[in-house]
Amino acid sequence: MPENTLKNIVRKQKAGQPVGICSACSSNPFVIEAVLEKSRDDNEVCLIESTANQVDQNGGYSGMTPADFKAFVLEKAAKIGADPAKIYLGGDHLGPLTVTNLPEKEAMAYARQLVHDYVKAGFTKIHIDTSMKVADDDPNVRLSDETIARRGAELARVCEDAYQELLKENPNAVRPVYIVGSEVPIPGGATGDNSGMQITRVEDFKNTVAAFEKAFKDHGLEETWKDVIGVVVQPGVEEKDAGCTEYDRKKAKDLMASIKDFDNLIFEGHSTDYQTKYKLRELVKDGVGILKVGPGLTYAAREALFALAYMEKMMFHGREEQTSHFIDVLEKAMLEDPKNWAKHYHGSPDELWFKRKFSFSDRSRYYMPNENVQKAMEKLFANLRKEGINLAVLSQFMPEQYTKVREGKLRNDPEDLVKDRVRHTLAEYGYATHQNEL
Repeated sequence: MPENTLKNIVRKQKAGQPVGICSACSSNPFVIEAVLEKSRDDNEVCLIESTANQVDQNGGYSGMTPADFKAFVLEKAAKIGADPAKIYLGGDHLGPLTVTNLPEKEAMAYARQLVHDYVKAGFTKIHIDTSMKVADDDPNVRLSDETIARRGAELARVCEDAYQELLKENPNAVRPVYIVGSEVPIPGGATGDNSGMQITRVEDFKNTVAAFEKAFKDHGLEETWKDVIGVVVQPGVEEKDAGCTEYDRKKAKDLMASIKDFDNLIFEGHSTDYQTKYKLRELVKDGVGILKVGPGLTYAAREALFALAYMEKMMFHGREEQTSHFIDVLEKAMLEDPKNWAKHYHGSPDELWFKRKFSFSDRSRYYMPNENVQKAMEKLFANLRKEGINLAVLSQFMPEQYTKVREGKLRNDPEDLVKDRVRHTLAEYGYATHQNEL
């Protein structure tokens, strides 16, 4: 059977080569297609991940099961002409994340089915996360490393069994690799400021590794432990409303040095959105072989959609009744159903108005699939295609894409313009990871 290419990250890192990979955590069609187009054009592997709340056995908030998500990505790949052998799918924060209101027995039963379905669907990177408390855990006592690791090993056993099931259907199925550990804040984004964020202590990182290694051994998973390639830590990065907390390698130097004590492990960094390409490069050089990004990609898509809406408004001056009113329709959808932003945005009514549109945490990404938002987007694209995007407004609102259009490198089409804006962000991760060397 073919080896999991993601293991090459560990080999190259341990050989002193600062190579990693960008993990695109999104189900946004523009993002998925941009990632796949980059994989095709640069002839490189790509990694696309879904989270436990986004995709699960019941459909998650995206409405997709793991098998559905895989089919969705592969359908896009076929349309684009991307090599499916270069596509790696990951499951993020797989565990009892969305059922912490249940006692351990029931919560872990849900988690076992969750990881089973991810592996059985052919996902080849599994982040096992059992760091959250469930209903019958003492709320006043820190969840021990041993409990977290025991639950994690139980899920790893299910993953191994599911992989054996998959082999019966597909003898050439790629063996999954595993990531353990967690970070703060919870997946989906912080619910306040991140002033309490702390760089993971070396002793906590090493205790996590020791606890998981022992738990895997206790569950007869010594061989599976060899497929654990990474540990999630907090190197001191986080996105927030106004940007991000930038990586400071001096503050993280002790943590980063500690990865050298482990021959088969790299760090996985979450919430690397909005770091500059130079900071991302420092993270990879310092041992963070997997860089997770989500809102940073959907923000780029949202930014492009707004730019198109501003172009439409200028081009249709005096004919406003014919326009899509895309920005207003999105705002209305967010106000009618505030559950996906109300806990995350804080401030006066005017400040909330601004954040719903421009916050870097990009809670608007949850509303893009809304039926009315989709209809407005379709009308926006149809209007611009019918009229033809005027180069003057393209230069005004999307100057980088204007230059590419003028040079014949990019079609002056709304959808292509949106994806190119996403690819600009992906290119910064490409600069940082050199993943074309995997």
